Amino acid sequence: MVSTLVSPGQSQWSRWSTDMHLLVTQPATLPAARAVVDAELDAVETAASRFRPDSEICGLAGGVRTPVSPLLAHLIEDALAAARFTDGDVDPTVGSAMIALGYDRDIGQLDRMQPRVASLAVAPDWSMVEFDGRTVRLPAGVVLDLGATAKAAAADRCARRVHGQTGSGVLVNLGGDIATAGPAPEGGWQVLVQDTDDDPASRVTLGSDAGLATSSTSRRRWWNGGDVVHHIIDPRTGRSAEPVWRSVSVAADNCLAANTISTAAIIRGHRAPDWVAALGVPARFVERDGTVRTVGGWPQ
Repeated sequence: MVSTLVSPGQSQWSRWSTDMHLLVTQPATLPAARAVVDAELDAVETAASRFRPDSEICGLAGGVRTPVSPLLAHLIEDALAAARFTDGDVDPTVGSAMIALGYDRDIGQLDRMQPRVASLAVAPDWSMVEFDGRTVRLPAGVVLDLGATAKAAAADRCARRVHGQTGSGVLVNLGGDIATAGPAPEGGWQVLVQDTDDDPASRVTLGSDAGLATSSTSRRRWWNGGDVVHHIIDPRTGRSAEPVWRSVSVAADNCLAANTISTAAIIRGHRAPDWVAALGVPARFVERDGTVRTVGGWPQ
């Protein structure tokens, strides 16, 4: 979990079954900033929510080339870029695998004690997606799930739009996906990163136009066939990634990049610290027993 220490003007609320937090350096702009964020989240949900039957993404029929809105096109482009960057670890075609594991509705509505049994229609493989920037074609049985990237992309979009429309410095926190834009407060945006209440919090300072993301195997969990599973899918198995890490937090130039790396790190397991260190970004790994490992200059 994350929390901020600097709050010149702030708004907190719940949406998408998670806590959201908006902070601005010019408190008078807060109502306008909140309106910008709400409008952007409405648009992202209408375009890309797998849990809304009326969403644009739910209208994509397998085997049919379908025009998409500019927003959904951007979100699909982000997801495919993340897949390329991670050699397929972060794969937007895991929708069928998610459904097979029982994640077929918003996590807040999911009966976590109800075992579910379903079959995987098509094995995930992002290279099957035919996308030309304006239209998309999915093979029959493939279900897009942009959850691994869309929320982080939404945080970046919200921060940029708030700054662009109000001139204020801003930090947007969408359930642990954090983006900043515009002038930071004196001393920077102070963020506490903590895996659990028993985990010593780590303080991170973010400047302007930065991103921070945490991926966790201990949240968004439910029962499936007698097993506890979580929402980060290893596309090579179609199952929840082995929980080598309880959580991975990454700081980067934007939230989408941070989230892509933290999600891939969960999937890569023991290989992840060396990979992240080679990327040169700060990261914090928490093992199952609570042991903390940092790379890339993450503050101690």
